[in-house]
Amino acid sequence: MSATYRCEKCGMGVNATCADCGAPLVNDTLTKDDGTTVQISRCPNGHGKIKSPMCCGQDMTCSL
Repeated sequence: MSATYRCEKCGMGVNATCADCGAPLVNDTLTKDDGTTVQISRCPNGHGKIKSPMCCGQDMTCSL
């Protein structure tokens, strides 16, 4: 099951899959050089990662 990102403002939700292998993307965090973290979605098969989606001008969140 893929991570579901939901907008805290309007409630819209989104799921994503990898275009290379079709696997559902999973929720993860990326630690930047300055120590802060960014919520991301990544392919479980190592095909890459993206920043979490945005809606209503803010990052959508994932409860996983």
